[in-house]
Amino acid sequence: MTDIAVRTAKAADKPIKLSDSGGLHLLVTPTGSELWRMAYRFDGKQKQLAFGAYPEVSLKEARTRRDQAKEKLATGDDPGVVSKLERLARKIARGNTFNHVADEYIERQIAEDRAEATVEKTKWLLSFARPLLGSRPIADISSAEALAVLQAVERRGTHERARRLRSTIGAVFRYAIATARAENDPTAALKGALRTPKVKHRAAVVEPVDIGAMLRAIDDFDGQPPPHRRLSS
Repeated sequence: MTDIAVRTAKAADKPIKLSDSGGLHLLVTPTGSELWRMAYRFDGKQKQLAFGAYPEVSLKEARTRRDQAKEKLATGDDPGVVSKLERLARKIARGNTFNHVADEYIERQIAEDRAEATVEKTKWLLSFARPLLGSRPIADISSAEALAVLQAVERRGTHERARRLRSTIGAVFRYAIATARAENDPTAALKGALRTPKVKHRAAVVEPVDIGAMLRAIDDFDGQPPPHRRLSS
């Protein structure tokens, strides 16, 4: 089979099969569709693999897929079954994105009756990770990707937020591991990767005169205390 033969193939009243080597052939249907197929035998049974349609899949690519299928046959695997399992794994991976697992994690917090402030803080922190990680299958996310999210937050000068975000992302990954959606937590490798901000120590008030002045200032303060906040768990 040649590229010219594939390009100039014409439809007929009945399906036409243009054969290549190793069981590969191009099936030209009466409607004009050109479909790559590979015939093979496994456990004494005649079977067929589909490699897609021409021109989306070129002759060269079809031959590559044929060779890959033959490699599986040589190791005793049914390439049709392997292909189905790989498609299923990809489908599952697409469904188990970071966003999907993060939403489940938040729902779990609510089900465990976590404080509302805790749940809202989790949602807020994860909002910084969703733009970059949200649509990615959680099992495929690398430490480098997680670090990029944290550094983007850190560059804004919010070191403490970046530190807490790393912990929250890590919690989502640990939930994914516990529910068999991931095998490792990429944030575990990021300990020490974020900058530690310098703490500016202020002089302590130790002199009696200064303590007295501070107490009088507190006593004279006639503003309102900040509203009580429930501590997050």
